[in-house]
Amino acid sequence: MKFKPTARAAGMEYAIRDLVLPAREIERSGTRVIRLNIGDPVAFDFDTPEHIKRAMFDAVLEGNNSYGDSEGYLELRQAIAEREKAKNSNSVGTESIVVTTGITEGIQLLLGAMVDNGDELLVPGPTYPPYSSVTRYYGGKPVPYRTIEEKGWRPDLDDIRSRISERTKAILIVSPNNPTGAVYRENDLREICNIAGEHGLPVISDEIYDMLTYGTEHVSPSRVSKDVPMVILNGFSKSYLVTGWRIGYVVFRDSGGYLSDLQDAFLKEARARLCASNPAQRAMVAALRGPQTHLTRMVKALKERRDYTVRRLNEMDGISVTAPEGAFYVFPRIDAPGWKSDRDFVLHVLKHGHVLFVNGSGFDSQYGAMHFRSVFLAPVDVMAEAMDGLEKALRTAR
Repeated sequence: MKFKPTARAAGMEYAIRDLVLPAREIERSGTRVIRLNIGDPVAFDFDTPEHIKRAMFDAVLEGNNSYGDSEGYLELRQAIAEREKAKNSNSVGTESIVVTTGITEGIQLLLGAMVDNGDELLVPGPTYPPYSSVTRYYGGKPVPYRTIEEKGWRPDLDDIRSRISERTKAILIVSPNNPTGAVYRENDLREICNIAGEHGLPVISDEIYDMLTYGTEHVSPSRVSKDVPMVILNGFSKSYLVTGWRIGYVVFRDSGGYLSDLQDAFLKEARARLCASNPAQRAMVAALRGPQTHLTRMVKALKERRDYTVRRLNEMDGISVTAPEGAFYVFPRIDAPGWKSDRDFVLHVLKHGHVLFVNGSGFDSQYGAMHFRSVFLAPVDVMAEAMDGLEKALRTAR
């Protein structure tokens, strides 16, 4: 006899990490695998700025090692409010901000308070997997809307309109997008907000990569629409190079009280899970209010790595890719015939080229099919080795 887990847990998938298991088997044989599957800049040659490290160290030494407030450290929420005002012209009070254990916990708490059995969430196709998997976990249905690859993966506004039903609870925007690197234009955002307003729907905006763009400025939908109720998710992991510290935040932007019950339910969940890391929150005050010079260096290095990776991919027979305008991912299309699936392709590359990518269908079974995602976080010499491994795997397939 075996204990039977719940169907909701047994059915959870996270393609970004699921493929680590076959990679480990290869590594156990003594073969090195270049892992380009996880978006963690600190795992490569990017390092946490010294003043942020020092702030974390000082917070611990000063005795800030107890539980904190469930909604988050007040001074950090004040700094977040200042940041929202300065960057996005978004005026919110500290009472509208909740600090979370990474943006992923924010997703879990938000969808736990928003989604009931049979409810629908409009998500970009493709998009970051937890939005779909957590929606299903709570009995809901993720409904992907088309993004147009030939137009830099910009959203298909007509398709968004056609997907709205009486069960739709919200429209999700992820810009810069994971996995495509698309940065939505101001007109796109305005139209999505108009659609949401027409149907009385809130907008969820995931802005975790908002400081990592290459020539195209990130615009928050909170800047272009002041009346549509909005929930903004952001965090410190990527831009401030503290992926393992797990600090994110959620902002409820709601002038008319439409989201008040949702925010109350969210806070009940937050209290039940206690709090985010107390010393890490204090260090994030230093992150927001301290020097930002590391961002300039980081974006410059990432742009060089992006340009190299895109050029190499587009030179390969059977592979094509649109240059991303933000984040640190490429999402190439597999044009070469003969593959049963994109997962089959990724496993072949892992076995014969010793490079670990993520199958595109893990980000959406329709709009991600026959694509794969790679980070371009590694230095150019490592990216060159990875691209050589991919070319080798393509030759063995032919």
